Amino acid sequence: MAGQPGRFGGPGVGSSPAPMAGQPGRFGGPANPPAAAGAGANAGPGDGDASAVDGSDRTGNTPISANPAAVDILTGTGAIGRFFGLKDESGIRLGGLWVGDASGVVAGGRHPGDWGLNSLTVFDLSFDTKKMGGWKGGLFGTQFLQFSGQPTNQLAGAFPGFDSLEVVPPLVRQELYQLWYRQSLWDDRLVFRIGKLVPTYDFNNVVRPVPVQDSAAAIPAVSGLIYTPIFVNPTMLGKIPGYYNSATGITTTLAPTKNSYLSYGVYDGNLARGRQTGLEGPHFNGYYFHIGEAGFSYRVGAEKKPGNFGIGLWGQTGMLKAFNNAMVHGANGMYFFGAQRLWFQRPGRDNSGVSGFYQFGANNSNTMHARQFFGGGFTGFGLVPGRPDDSMGCGLAWTWLNNDPNAARLFFPDSTAKTLPLSPSQLMMSAYYQMKLFPGCFFQPNLTYIPTPGMHQSIPSALAVTFRLVVLF
Repeated sequence: MAGQPGRFGGPGVGSSPAPMAGQPGRFGGPANPPAAAGAGANAGPGDGDASAVDGSDRTGNTPISANPAAVDILTGTGAIGRFFGLKDESGIRLGGLWVGDASGVVAGGRHPGDWGLNSLTVFDLSFDTKKMGGWKGGLFGTQFLQFSGQPTNQLAGAFPGFDSLEVVPPLVRQELYQLWYRQSLWDDRLVFRIGKLVPTYDFNNVVRPVPVQDSAAAIPAVSGLIYTPIFVNPTMLGKIPGYYNSATGITTTLAPTKNSYLSYGVYDGNLARGRQTGLEGPHFNGYYFHIGEAGFSYRVGAEKKPGNFGIGLWGQTGMLKAFNNAMVHGANGMYFFGAQRLWFQRPGRDNSGVSGFYQFGANNSNTMHARQFFGGGFTGFGLVPGRPDDSMGCGLAWTWLNNDPNAARLFFPDSTAKTLPLSPSQLMMSAYYQMKLFPGCFFQPNLTYIPTPGMHQSIPSALAVTFRLVVLF
């Protein structure tokens, strides 16, 4: 029932009100909306019930992340499975998404006037063991990813990137993105998932909301920003596996109380050696990525505005080469993040209003391009009359970069210059409007200004525009 809190976090910063049962969406909305995330560890980062493992809305009717493949364990609405006759009671779910965008540098940057095109397709298949064979709490999942893109972020000289779809070469790839088994135990107080995983789903994920059943307090998605720092903290870039370089490992989440969680994961850490772990099988050779996170949710004030907070530590093992060519033992860092409902436009009636978020990260390693990071922003939901499912937002990402005189050589591999320093820092500001064209389909224009592009201190400020289309199926 609305207003009845789940075990994890009560009505939290995220999830979304489901449409009325029996009203299928025009494109991909199920006839009966999925249940809200379950209790305990199910509702912790990266987990939930089989129908909505991350606590996200699966109807395609509410604002979403600008790149669901970077934040959602299950993707799409399951419409393609229903098209082929797969019913919910069968325990088999087939869904997916397509994201395409065009980004151009209007002024400044490395290549003013040039455009980059990117296309991402993900197919998602999962099997609920309880529905298929009576085994409670089990779920198998797998995803196939296809990406075709261009070096879009180089056009602006941006590091971290202003367009999160394009990450690292090769920019045309097909891969087994995920293959995992998930098991919940002890009334969902403990959940583990093992296999080929995307750790950024579970750790430092400021975008995905905390599961909630109180639709009047819900925030459908913490932000729809498209730049890279909203999906992965820049101080972990190049070490933590994620989109689109997943890795083999295990994630465990414990929910000791209804408002708190503890998570720990260990994964193949060969991304730190430059290996494309998304395209390769596992390597067990002393390079591992460890990460732990603790978090809680809360409600404050007379209107019981929801919020959440998480803090984590990470470590990379193995011998790594610093930018001065010295070999160092591993790398370590920390981060924290949070989100808070700031204003209800119509308290108790719907979830329209404004929320905010914040991020921070730091590391101790000269092997990292980014050393410290701070970010934050605001998101408005349902503020335009007659457009209750639209959202808008703005954000700021400020990254302090490595001051080694050769830290930028990765971005200029053909340069013969004796030194290639990064900018001291990169400040990036972005704003967007996300409109629902019809259930399961969202169009989003974005404007990004980068006063100090990070790839090199000589690159002039850049103004970039992006047009993105997201289709869930």
